[in-house]
Amino acid sequence: MTSADGASRWAVEARGLGKRYGRRWAVRDLSVRIPAGAVCGLVGPNGAGKSTLLGMAGRLVRPTTGSLHVFGAPVSAAPGLTDISFLTQDKPLFPRFTVEETLRLGRELNPRWDRAVAERIVRSGKLSMAARIGSLSGGQRSRVALALAFGKRPRLLLLDEPMADLDPLAAHEIGGLLLAEAAEQGTTVVMSSHRMADVATMCDHLVALDGGRVRLAGEVDTLLAAHVLVTGVHLTEGVPAEIARHTVVESRAVGRQFTALVRPRGRIEGDWKIAEPGLEEVLLGYMRSPAAPPLLTAAARTESAENEEDEGAAA
Repeated sequence: MTSADGASRWAVEARGLGKRYGRRWAVRDLSVRIPAGAVCGLVGPNGAGKSTLLGMAGRLVRPTTGSLHVFGAPVSAAPGLTDISFLTQDKPLFPRFTVEETLRLGRELNPRWDRAVAERIVRSGKLSMAARIGSLSGGQRSRVALALAFGKRPRLLLLDEPMADLDPLAAHEIGGLLLAEAAEQGTTVVMSSHRMADVATMCDHLVALDGGRVRLAGEVDTLLAAHVLVTGVHLTEGVPAEIARHTVVESRAVGRQFTALVRPRGRIEGDWKIAEPGLEEVLLGYMRSPAAPPLLTAAARTESAENEEDEGAAA
């Protein structure tokens, strides 16, 4: 779908996407879309398919099945290369290059290179342009890598665990830098992370994968609002009838204390305490309960999925 000015509303749109390595599917039957301008957290356990999905969007991995579009065009289209920056977890930089030489390389390789943006990111970290990459700390190398990524002026920035090797202070600084530059340039960011604090504070959109399939996707606020935490005293085994009539994502009982993560279908009857769950509680509930039905908001569902009846889809 495109807007009135012809621009696609969706930065990433996958339909039936799959990637197989031998007999193992890393991603399978994945249909989801990410709106343009979103800062999207890509989460899930190890082996969930996060890096594979990023690799396919970044044109480093070729899909086995399905289709993948970036801003309305097939990801295989050559012009798309100028619109995408992909920063892998190991942040590949030449250790013998100086910071200045690294930025010069970025200028030579990218036709839309923005020198002012790249140098602003580097200088805001008080880095010497003469410093060699190999002498920098992890946080400083991340800053240089982000300078290269943003200097390219991408429409889509793909980040694979960008904060993984950073201490809390450096992660806070780099996270603030990323959000500020993304907002100024209007860049869509898709960032994989195991750090729930980063996702909760930085991202307005979420895609959660498990076993190569989508478990949750959509606006963070909408996903959270679709769930409640139900707690109370329960003296018999199993899920109470007044709760079982709703969509129960996960439930557990410790002694007489019963707790459940629920997608309510109306009012929950009975003497139960109802609370709003946090993002980590919702994500862990879905990861621990693979049989629970997935939830995609209207903004995350593809058109084909929208035409199908989905009792659990958020409005």
